[in-house]
Amino acid sequence: MAYDNICKYLAEEYPSEFFQWVLGKEPRDIQVLKTELSAEPIQADALTLLQSTNQILHLEFQTLPQSEPPLPFRMLDYWVRLHRKYRCPIDQVVIFLKSTTSQMVFTNEFRDINTWHRYRVIRLWEQDPLPLLANRALLPLATLARSNSPNLLLEQVVAEVDKIEEKPLRGNLAACVDVLAGLRFDKDLVRRLLREEIMEESVTYQDIIQKGIQKGLQQGLQRGKQEGVLLVVMRLLTLRLGLIDPVLQQQIEGLSITRLEELSEALLDFKTVTDLAVWLEHG
Repeated sequence: MAYDNICKYLAEEYPSEFFQWVLGKEPRDIQVLKTELSAEPIQADALTLLQSTNQILHLEFQTLPQSEPPLPFRMLDYWVRLHRKYRCPIDQVVIFLKSTTSQMVFTNEFRDINTWHRYRVIRLWEQDPLPLLANRALLPLATLARSNSPNLLLEQVVAEVDKIEEKPLRGNLAACVDVLAGLRFDKDLVRRLLREEIMEESVTYQDIIQKGIQKGLQQGLQRGKQEGVLLVVMRLLTLRLGLIDPVLQQQIEGLSITRLEELSEALLDFKTVTDLAVWLEHG
């Protein structure tokens, strides 16, 4: 969830860079479309839609290939609703972030009786890292690109971030690197390379994480299942602190929905697992 929010932030903050990287051409009069697709049968979040002249680029960032409804059907459903609304050419691109051997990441079409819809797939771990390293807007994605020496690649990304002179920009990109690199690297390694003061320069990081929390909690509550909220909180804790001790995880699993909501807010201030343990002890 936080990974998707980070990618969405990057694409909407740097639409020209993403448009050129994905489609290989300079956009004209590019703008970010703010639209919601909420009609049944799929309740969709605001999509990442970049419009250049009479063309729309729909970017879908995926951490895991599994989804319900299945991704190919969702892409067809998105296309139909987008085409109904904008009536212009629509390029759909799914960007898979985390390396996997699942055959689902090689699927780029939906087929059924009398229906065939295709879209494009980018598996980030197969991408050449050089174009990503050369563009500051794409630096966070470079941490997940193709490499025989991943640790060296991470060091290169951090070095490029360090070169950025504008403090707010440097802080925001460092925070994005911190989150996305967690899909591939040990969190402690990432934090050792990223200087703490750079992370503190980010005015965007906490906002992105908080939006992810609110989105996940809303989805969990809408389903009326405590496990939905629990899943969101555990993902955020793992993202922030690394693997959670089984004893602490058992305590978290015993919390009510109200306490889980309180934990989702408190964890933004956690810096170590000890902070979590103290919170649970005094809860």
